[in-house]
Amino acid sequence: MSLFKARDWWSSALGEGEEFDQGCLCVGDVDNSGTGHDKVVVGSYMGMLRIFSPHTIKPNEGAQGLAESQLLEVNLHNAIIQIELGKFVSCSDLLHLAVLHPRKLSVYSVSGMAGNVEHGDQYQLKPVYEHNLQRTACNMTYGTFGGVTGHHSLCIQSMDGMLMFFEQDSYSFGRFLPGFLLPGPLVYNPRTDSFLTVSSARQLESYKYETLAVATEAENRQDADLPVKTGGKRLTPDWTFVLGEQALELSVPSFSHASSSIFVLGERNLYCLRDNGQIRFMKKLEYNPSCFLPYASLTDGTTNLLLGNHTNMLLVYQDVTLKWVAQLPFVPVAVRVASFPELKGVVVSLSSEGHLLCSYMGTDPSFFSTPKVDARDVDYEQMEAELKTLQKNIREASRTQDILPKADAQEDLTVTAVVSNSMDSPSRALIQDIDGLPVPSVTVQLKLKSSGVVQAPRLNVLVQPPLSVTQNNFVLDTMRVPRVLQARFSLPLALVCVSTSPAKSTKFKITVDTNQPPVDLRAMFPEFSDKSEEKDGNSLAFLFLSGQKVSLVASKTSQRYRIQSDSFEDMWLIVKELVHRCDQHFSKLGFKDFRKSVSGPIPLQDYFLAIDHHFQLRVSAKQFQDLLSERAIQFRAIQRRLLTRFKDKTPAPLQNLDTLLDATYNQMMSLAEAAEDNQSQLDQAFAQLRSGTHLLVLLLSLWQGLPPDQTALLEATLLPLLQDTPQLGWEESCDAAVTHLLRTCLSRSPKDQAISLAQTGGPVLELPKDTARLKKHITLLCERIGKGGRLSLCSEANVQVPAQIQNLAAPGGVESIAEAAGDGEEAGLQPDAAKFIKKREPSKKAKKDKEPKDKREDTSAADEVKRERKESASKEKKKESKEEAKRDSKEKRIRPRRRRTRTRRAGKGKSRETRKRPRSPPPKSRRRRSQRRERDEERRRGISFLPFCICIRTLTHEGRGAESSSLRLGGSAHGGQ
Repeated sequence: MSLFKARDWWSSALGEGEEFDQGCLCVGDVDNSGTGHDKVVVGSYMGMLRIFSPHTIKPNEGAQGLAESQLLEVNLHNAIIQIELGKFVSCSDLLHLAVLHPRKLSVYSVSGMAGNVEHGDQYQLKPVYEHNLQRTACNMTYGTFGGVTGHHSLCIQSMDGMLMFFEQDSYSFGRFLPGFLLPGPLVYNPRTDSFLTVSSARQLESYKYETLAVATEAENRQDADLPVKTGGKRLTPDWTFVLGEQALELSVPSFSHASSSIFVLGERNLYCLRDNGQIRFMKKLEYNPSCFLPYASLTDGTTNLLLGNHTNMLLVYQDVTLKWVAQLPFVPVAVRVASFPELKGVVVSLSSEGHLLCSYMGTDPSFFSTPKVDARDVDYEQMEAELKTLQKNIREASRTQDILPKADAQEDLTVTAVVSNSMDSPSRALIQDIDGLPVPSVTVQLKLKSSGVVQAPRLNVLVQPPLSVTQNNFVLDTMRVPRVLQARFSLPLALVCVSTSPAKSTKFKITVDTNQPPVDLRAMFPEFSDKSEEKDGNSLAFLFLSGQKVSLVASKTSQRYRIQSDSFEDMWLIVKELVHRCDQHFSKLGFKDFRKSVSGPIPLQDYFLAIDHHFQLRVSAKQFQDLLSERAIQFRAIQRRLLTRFKDKTPAPLQNLDTLLDATYNQMMSLAEAAEDNQSQLDQAFAQLRSGTHLLVLLLSLWQGLPPDQTALLEATLLPLLQDTPQLGWEESCDAAVTHLLRTCLSRSPKDQAISLAQTGGPVLELPKDTARLKKHITLLCERIGKGGRLSLCSEANVQVPAQIQNLAAPGGVESIAEAAGDGEEAGLQPDAAKFIKKREPSKKAKKDKEPKDKREDTSAADEVKRERKESASKEKKKESKEEAKRDSKEKRIRPRRRRTRTRRAGKGKSRETRKRPRSPPPKSRRRRSQRRERDEERRRGISFLPFCICIRTLTHEGRGAESSSLRLGGSAHGGQ
């Protein structure tokens, strides 16, 4: 922080909600008064153009003094990118104002007329000429291009890298910069008649005006309205200088002919170069600069600079030497030096929010005095109690390990939702009925409240299927506080089900025990009591729009509620509503010790059926995707061949390629339809799996009396995704989350926990081969929760990892789960597991005994066929070995006798050994044998080629059963199998 502040001489706040940038500030005698005094011209991105003549405001003038300082305010209805003052009219030597819009260049004259009353002079803005641009403009520069004196020309750089040159009211030519990607700052150097810009390669480039004039004209395909030259040279820069960073601003000061410097303000450095591209000096900056301005120095050979940064500082340099630092009330985006009637050398600065300040350097210090501390005696007991409180808070904060920061007590932006108490009449649902049942709708009112301004806030409404909304996206008016907030609300139960008669027999039942007498169900569910056929209040039945029934029965003799249905997943919503409404009912009556629990086993096997159903549909989706990819490759290959045949000058027969193309196309269409059908079934299966998971979490929390934080953690573990994606599915995500809990907070011992902490990395999240591992981990999770395991995001204690366990952290040194060493023990579950597992899996021997006789006969027949195939294969191998032995013996007999006699001369014993030793066959016979074996193997396997025949296996699920059907498309050209 600077010791001194910039002395505030005059200031003004420009508009509200407007934005400003570097090119929006200009200083000069815009009205050509001839007094030599400057005016301040400011343009904004909202299209407002303002002209000020600052002067000292007396204390008694107040707002009237500020109003007198503003000469003109005009709305040009287009964003103002840059404004410049110059001699832009050929028949006049007066200064005119050039205003650059995104698609237009306008030149205005500003004139003032003396007023006849006390309100003062009147100023007018008159357009002189304008150019409509064919490309979106980025910035511009002006000067005496080509050495022409007496007037100024304009050069505009477009967003696609084209330099457009205008000489007064006529267009000269346009050139594209070579290797252009993004536009950079642009400035004209009158000493060398060249243009300087910074390219996307982060280098400073210089182009002479003469080089630009004789270069190739802009291409006709990029601008049809511009004239095209037939000849020209390729445009290349005269010199380049590598900066290595993006430039924020360029400046070529022209206050002294002796100085020949080019200043470049980078993101971290300040460069000063000569006109030929050689560097004079470079200054490394220790802050983020925002703008700069070179101005004249009293010392010969030096240049002064005003430099603003993002810490609200205004620094004054003489070359590389820091001379002064002043504090500003904002971050400047543009800075200029102006002379006014009462004060010369005033620093004019502008912020991005529209704060315009005229200040000067002075010695108005800003002191901060530290308040005195009252001397008092130290109370050690109070300090010790405070220390214990702080340590307790630190321990609690280190245990939670929240990912998101906690919200403030009072939010700047709040979102509330109000759900209507009654259904809409008539219903506004997009689908009016499903199988004869009317589809209801309910109105939800969303309210947003903000204490500031939010720029065009967007409101999104997200509901889980099968629910839907009539409009899920809202764009509101500006409110001013950029925040992202979430608001959760509950919809009425009558939105998804209606009252019906109870079912007599059901497959699934859940019993909820309480410590209070049962409540009248008609009073607990008043929206269904009027339409219920049961006169007594101890039973209700709900019919979902999908067609499933769920019955709720309150016991007359005990303190129990029973929920029963033929669908395991559909019971979740009724159990949840029952528990929630019981809590509300007894809390209103003042019962603080109301308790509820679940009796009976946890139906894990029923939940696993939903997992298997969802997993099988995911596997089918992947198979459809692979088949579609193969058919698409084949389709493109056939298209290429047909295109080659059609392009050939000499006609050739198509050889049934058109028939093959049609058959492949039909296959692709059939596969796409089957994939869409499978995807719709997959979405429905995921909704059922999500409901079953919610039910499992609710039953576990009631069974063990889990607190809300542990219940939320368990729900986040078993429901890590809101929707399946082809890249990441529920099975692998849930398995990874459950595995993490089993390794950390639910590990068996501190040793297992230390092993898991020492292990690095994790499994790759991909589609598993089956669900056996996931089901085993979920069973293990339920068992350890049943034994009193506590769920937590962090470990219960900071377990010290032993050295011998740290050595196991190498890849392959530790199993994926700490309890993997006891897999045999987990396979046969402990007796305590019978409390929450409904049914044990029978052993393989028991399964074999329970198999039907005809099935065992089929198995034995299949084994007999396999045995016969093995015997035939072994006979063929023996036959081949005998033939090879015969060929080897023949080769031995036809070998030259001369070699055998030499062997006999070596010795009698050795000759016998040599005759008995098998000799390697020559290379030709070895190749023949391998080829023969390959042909026999292909013949044995029965391999045939199918060019466009494919068998599609689709799965259709009715309830929990699965039926498979095969669809055969096309035919085989070779008659294969």
